[in-house]
Amino acid sequence: MIPRKLAIVLGELKAHAPFTLFGSLTGIVMMLLFRHLSEDATYRLFYVFHPLHVVLSAIVAGSIFRLHERARSFLIVLLVGYVASVGTATVSNSIIPFFGESILGVAVPTEEEAHGGHDEEAQAAEPGAAHGPEIHLGFIEEWYLVNPAAFLGILIGFLLPRTKLPHAGHILISTWASAAHIMMNTHSDVTFLTVLGMFCVLFIAVWVPCCSSDIIVPLLFVRAPHLHPEHHHHHHEKQEAPV
Repeated sequence: MIPRKLAIVLGELKAHAPFTLFGSLTGIVMMLLFRHLSEDATYRLFYVFHPLHVVLSAIVAGSIFRLHERARSFLIVLLVGYVASVGTATVSNSIIPFFGESILGVAVPTEEEAHGGHDEEAQAAEPGAAHGPEIHLGFIEEWYLVNPAAFLGILIGFLLPRTKLPHAGHILISTWASAAHIMMNTHSDVTFLTVLGMFCVLFIAVWVPCCSSDIIVPLLFVRAPHLHPEHHHHHHEKQEAPV
């Protein structure tokens, strides 16, 4: 028989695949609509969606751990929520997109950029344009935005443990943050093959890390999950917060 925790994880991955497909499509639409934005503008876009992703991820992870474990210690929930939200959001929005950009070759500077086609003012506004892909680690690069976002989400999850609505928003926001990271490092022309590759990168970047944040990481710290293997966040949505 499949162990109970593994059954929960597999059930969640299966349940979330269709919605992740939809989220990835919205990410592609966003990339096509805003493909002409400057790197500075996409950088700002990333640091709108990435902190929001961290907040929602922290709410969900902290809520699931609290509801499963009936934890009363805020320090334990703080540890679990921070690792689950900041750690997996970084993997989802930065690390996987970075490797995807490199593998797809979209981050290779154009000939004009590589030979200094930008003037000094443009290069100052777009510092990574002529130097290949850059990985943006939010909890370090913009620590004063990302880390407080994690603490806020953890506090909400601890005081008002709910999972359904934050989780749905989490998937979309995560997709858009990952898409913004790809847009920052994309310098090649957009073709059908690159769009297809970007779609695959977005799907992987959101599907496994977000389920890890919401399901796998909290369950690593839970002794005995009390829920049915599938759709456990829906099951608890109607329960009152533990006191």
